[in-house]
Amino acid sequence: MKKEYSKIQLRRGKEESLKRFHPWVFSGAIEKMPDTVEEGDVVEVVSHTGETLGVGHFQIGSIAVRMLSDRAIDVNGDFYASRLGEAFGLRRALGLIRDDNNAYRLVHGEGDFLPGLIVDVYGTTAVVQAHSPGMHFARNLIADALVKLPDAGIKNVYYKSETTLPYKASLDPQNDYIIGSFDGNVAVENGLKFHVDWLKGQKTGFFVDQRDNRRLLQSYSAGRRVLNMFCYTGGFSVYALNGGARKVDSVDSSAKAIALTEANVKLNFGEEAQHKAWAVDAFKFLADMPQDAYDLVVLDPPAFAKHRGAIKNALRGYQRLNAKAMEKMPKGSILFTFSCSQAITKEQFRLAVFSAAAQTGRRVRILHQLTQPADHPVNIYHPEGEYLKGLILYIE
Repeated sequence: MKKEYSKIQLRRGKEESLKRFHPWVFSGAIEKMPDTVEEGDVVEVVSHTGETLGVGHFQIGSIAVRMLSDRAIDVNGDFYASRLGEAFGLRRALGLIRDDNNAYRLVHGEGDFLPGLIVDVYGTTAVVQAHSPGMHFARNLIADALVKLPDAGIKNVYYKSETTLPYKASLDPQNDYIIGSFDGNVAVENGLKFHVDWLKGQKTGFFVDQRDNRRLLQSYSAGRRVLNMFCYTGGFSVYALNGGARKVDSVDSSAKAIALTEANVKLNFGEEAQHKAWAVDAFKFLADMPQDAYDLVVLDPPAFAKHRGAIKNALRGYQRLNAKAMEKMPKGSILFTFSCSQAITKEQFRLAVFSAAAQTGRRVRILHQLTQPADHPVNIYHPEGEYLKGLILYIE
């Protein structure tokens, strides 16, 4: 017997975006709803005429409902098991689950039809992040479904949502294991090993979204002098060394990140690797950097714009950062430059980098235009899910 959920009725004409399968209902589209609806509840969304448009998680804020289905279904353990099974099947079809690769994103929110949920897998541990109260309340159902996924080999589920849930929801989430416990933190990506700090590190502990771009960097690294700015756990540094770089230097403002980078370099190449690391501000390092010291540079900063109000300042930041790097690079250099700010479009980022090139007077050619990998899929009806953009430039 299908469960009955509280109904949220939309204003006249506001059902059109849902009929085009966009997964969000904005608060301004709502005509009426029961006073009994609480944040995180599953609700049924209906049109002005009462037509069922689907079910989703309600929350207070601009995005009022994150849609889970365009039909009236029961949102229960079987629902989560089914969606997670579909997500795992896609990753297996992509060839990501191998002996030499056990780090991947299993759930990418709207891209896997589970808006508000992120799940990254590192070996036998799944790290779960809820970005909506509804997913927070469903965390135990999700954890149970994860460890029961056939062939996934997940034994531990770590919940890490203290910094991702809406602050005003007052949910007081605790980062902790829902199932299992800590049994090691070394993950394997394309045959390379990485310590992943999901307990205290950023995001889920490792940026799996740069996997394909790291491998591309490896192919450009032979014989080059590589600078990895904003290195975090040193992913690009490890790949550059594996690709035969003459030397690799890593920079991050966090001493903790530098320690993790050095540990990952040692894990793969021992004590004798041609690698040095500095905990220093990126702009200061670039300003003090000798001319022509590096002929392959990676700029992978944290999000400069976390909301639309910060776009103008963020674009100035990208321009300044790229200009400082370009003006110090010798002829024939390669620059990998990225933006992970969802609020910044591909066109805006490209214009900021173009402005940096024009400012320095360098001749610059685009070799590749980069994005997030296939385990971070973009729902075609939700283009907002495309957040990572990058350029590989040849500097003359």
